Amino acid sequence: MKPNIEMKTNCCQSPQEVTQQASSNQDNLHLPVAVIGAGPVGLAAAAHLASYEQPFILLESGSQVGENILTWGHVQVFSPWKYNMDKSALKLLKKQDWNEPDQDELPTGKALVDQYLKPLGNTLEIKNSLFVNTKVLSISRKNTDKMKTANREEQPFIIYAEQNDKLVQFEARAVIDATGIWGNPNPANSNGIWLKEEKEINHQIFYGIPDIVGKDKDRYLNKRVAVVGSGHSAINSLLELAKLKEVHPATEIVWILRKNRVKEAFGGEELDALEARGALGRRIHKLVNSNVFEVITPFRIQHVNEKEGKIELMGESQGELKAISEIDEVVVNTGNRPDFSNLSEVRTSIDSATESVKALAPLIDPNIHSCGTVRAHGEKELRQPEKYLYIVGAKSYGRAPTFLMATGYEQVRSVVAYLSGDDEAAKKVKLDLPETGVCSTNLNATNSCC
Repeated sequence: MKPNIEMKTNCCQSPQEVTQQASSNQDNLHLPVAVIGAGPVGLAAAAHLASYEQPFILLESGSQVGENILTWGHVQVFSPWKYNMDKSALKLLKKQDWNEPDQDELPTGKALVDQYLKPLGNTLEIKNSLFVNTKVLSISRKNTDKMKTANREEQPFIIYAEQNDKLVQFEARAVIDATGIWGNPNPANSNGIWLKEEKEINHQIFYGIPDIVGKDKDRYLNKRVAVVGSGHSAINSLLELAKLKEVHPATEIVWILRKNRVKEAFGGEELDALEARGALGRRIHKLVNSNVFEVITPFRIQHVNEKEGKIELMGESQGELKAISEIDEVVVNTGNRPDFSNLSEVRTSIDSATESVKALAPLIDPNIHSCGTVRAHGEKELRQPEKYLYIVGAKSYGRAPTFLMATGYEQVRSVVAYLSGDDEAAKKVKLDLPETGVCSTNLNATNSCC
């Protein structure tokens, strides 16, 4: 039985209208640029392509733009609206009937989607090129596997995707992977290894920031809840649990950190250039001093086990093996990691430690750089051995915790300029940030600034 495969190349037709087409090498320039992921950075890439009047397709695995962001829609970001919107995107939006938010307000994730990403996805320049419910499975070169070099760069990209339970196929002259890292979490295990036991208890473990005082309230009230992690995601989870405990005092909260001292998680507090981020540090510091949480640090989890419906965390502390028992629920905020499975048939250059684009690794080492000291970079640094393939956004930073939304916007501006033949604009990269960075909520790393 032959698989149901549709070939899609025309960026301006609906999925039902696109017919099977073939293209020769000389037609590659007329093929669209494929942007994968309709989050903030992917949509910014689409806006820049539209500004250069370049054909493109925007492929989103979710049912709408910004779907990953909605999983933390209740969380407020640290930076105001003016740092979270792309300039080319704003130009498109201002041509529409769009209510611009107050530039100095701090949006929630849901507001970011509802007031910015959704209207952007509905602009005339983007909506006909947007394919939702389209999960990219693999990318390759036409009739050219990873081993073959001859005439490789002349072949168009072939993109296999699952769309509404059908296998579909797109052709593109270039690929911009803006799929991010959200939804691919690190385990609680401090060695970074996913063990079978932890995977099997996923009904009692939440990876991310649950809506603890909202829709997820019943899951946590009057339970013994452990939060694993020391970054801003963990702090957000703890602050929500503290609110729940005020109303339901039987709720027990255990904060588990790998750091040697809990105060290392408080951040800059009053010295932070971003008031909202500093406020998080001050609030968590006060709650720790008030003994609202049981703080266990340093504790490095080795095993996650289930015992009679409860969770037991076995770990190392001060050189001794210890157990934290009788846990009802665990919230894991240990960061995320990139998934490169869709790029296994193209040639990439990835740093072995950070799992970032290799050329970025020395620029974004979190042991050296804060958000504000990561210098601007663009097409040149993002080039892959596979010509016209680019990994951008949070995925370009791999496991490094210093990614900024504004950095992603500058990345795609430069990449799109290059793909559009504007070499001068591609080379001019600039990002003006305060020393401590203009950061959003920490959703991608254990101790990230953004």
